[in-house]
Amino acid sequence: MHKYLRAIGYGNITSKRQLNEFLKKAEDTFTHHELVEVENELDFCEYQRECGAGIGVSVCGDMDINEHFERQYYYPYFIGSGLTSYADVVVERRMGEEAYVGICEDVKVGISLIFYLQNSVEFIKEKQIAGKKVKYGSVTLSGLCNKGTILLPVLKNAESEKKRQEESRNRMMLLSAAKSGDQAAMESLTLDDIDIYSKVSRRLITEDVFSIVDTCFMPFGIECDCYSILGEILEIHTIENEDTKEQLYIMKLDVNELQFDICVPVKKVTGEPAVGRRFKGDIWLQGRINF
Repeated sequence: MHKYLRAIGYGNITSKRQLNEFLKKAEDTFTHHELVEVENELDFCEYQRECGAGIGVSVCGDMDINEHFERQYYYPYFIGSGLTSYADVVVERRMGEEAYVGICEDVKVGISLIFYLQNSVEFIKEKQIAGKKVKYGSVTLSGLCNKGTILLPVLKNAESEKKRQEESRNRMMLLSAAKSGDQAAMESLTLDDIDIYSKVSRRLITEDVFSIVDTCFMPFGIECDCYSILGEILEIHTIENEDTKEQLYIMKLDVNELQFDICVPVKKVTGEPAVGRRFKGDIWLQGRINF
């Protein structure tokens, strides 16, 4: 059973029998359907059943020439809004199934962000048409979260915020130069990291880590596309799962200067979310490539 079904309001599915009935219903009463030929007399098929605004379950598998569908896998999805990054993207196929992950190299984060590709059928079609010359425009990221905690914001003033933004811009320029092989940029980044470590170590004696760290984006667990995040809430609203009537928070977050939406059940959030406060939780990162 998929761990993040709960994130879109399906925590009531507790047995394999219930899950199979639910997936069969999704195949029979789908709201969106896509096909792409992968080999002679066999198509890759994706059924999507929406259960609320931008949330639902996708069932993927093979369809033969007699229109017999054989399920391979399924996953819950949440479609985010806006554009998250214009950075370069590399797409790789998963080993055991016709599913893909994207690797986004955005210098704002400092690490390679790996996300589960939502529009894999569209990607396969683009690849068949363009071959190795597939052009990526931008990426829209989103996150599914089973539970989270609301934290108060870090106290900031206009002068310190301006200084932070300037330091962030300088660091991004140094990272870009270092990736190009600039030895001076690498040395400067190393010295900066040593200086930051020293400052943080001194402050940790008298302060809590969450009063020092404003936002963060860290790999979580052994899955490559799961992250532990801490981000500022920019927008918030609730939607309802039409099947289970469970209320879900949709929050737009600013995490390391990347903006994307997450979906989390209302009853699993500790604290009262509001614009300006921070959200901390573990997410499964998904994304759509805008071709």
